[in-house]
Amino acid sequence: MDEGSASSRMNHYEKGRHVPDVETLRKIAAELNVPLNYFFCEDELSAELVCLISKLDEEGKKSIIAELLATRSNSSA
Repeated sequence: MDEGSASSRMNHYEKGRHVPDVETLRKIAAELNVPLNYFFCEDELSAELVCLISKLDEEGKKSIIAELLATRSNSSA
């Protein structure tokens, strides 16, 4: 993104006048060091979760999934 137009463009995104395409979102996510799905979270807690989960390795992610599934099964019983 050209630095000369970046500030104006970001302002348009923030105000909802324009929506960035997925590739632009990927670049912004990389710059902010957050996962792409961070931008689609509806609340701060969800955003924090996706950031934490994105830093886990595959085994850590599988472990979290298993624990969440077990918790869900126990609470619905």
